[in-house]
Amino acid sequence: MADKVASHYAGGDSIVGALAESLRKAGKDIGKLTTADLGTVDEFHIRGRRATLELARSLNLSADSHVLDIGSGLGGPARTLVETYGCRVTGIDLTQAFCEAATTLSDWVGLSDRVSFRQGDATSLPFTSDQFDAAMTIHVSMNIARKDKVYAETKRVLRPGARFAVYDILQGEGGDVLFPVPWAREPSISHLATPDAMQSLLTNAGFRVVDVQDSTEEGQRWFEAMAARMAKAAVPAATFQAFLGNDFPEMARSQVANLRDRRIRTVTYVCEA
Repeated sequence: MADKVASHYAGGDSIVGALAESLRKAGKDIGKLTTADLGTVDEFHIRGRRATLELARSLNLSADSHVLDIGSGLGGPARTLVETYGCRVTGIDLTQAFCEAATTLSDWVGLSDRVSFRQGDATSLPFTSDQFDAAMTIHVSMNIARKDKVYAETKRVLRPGARFAVYDILQGEGGDVLFPVPWAREPSISHLATPDAMQSLLTNAGFRVVDVQDSTEEGQRWFEAMAARMAKAAVPAATFQAFLGNDFPEMARSQVANLRDRRIRTVTYVCEA
């Protein structure tokens, strides 16, 4: 199953090569990139950088913090935290190609001294206990059946009192998910929890849930705007399509319908270890 998930995200061509080419076509100089130049692709989740900053504010970060980003993807959220707070971030992702691309993109924007990425499984984290000051996971658990293991492992590697922020796509009340979607082209690698189940999973892992925020309506508007831009072919230079493939516009249309029908919901949980 892990291989199927990794294959879904790996893409057919070099991620870095595809991004570099699209950026050059947009007139960008790879030697002079900023995080803003990468914003349309490296914040691979609903509501993008704005959602990352909301999550970060809940983590009580300082320049001395060492943060774990579980399911770090191309590293956008990790770089956002480093750039905003001056902290250190370690990212872990199942997909080796994402880790390699995240490392290169961090070099491009001059942040590689504060952020690092490694391939690994969120259900068996390759870190010692009590190692991190905070943790976050953004749009990751949809591909993981054993969420209980993920949250137990997160609790293990966090220091007592540390905060853990979860921003995920959950099963809504409007019916079965319409595929394809960005995290799965078909149901076998999609494992959505309901909001009630998520609350239980987190508390059973030993976390105290201190805040819950449902952003489904905002997420719907965000994806509707993206789908509209794509329909007009006014797509930013570097987009999720660069690594998900040519069927991403269809995924975007499905996602709009899923959010509109409340087949899915986007919910944030802020927890303390």
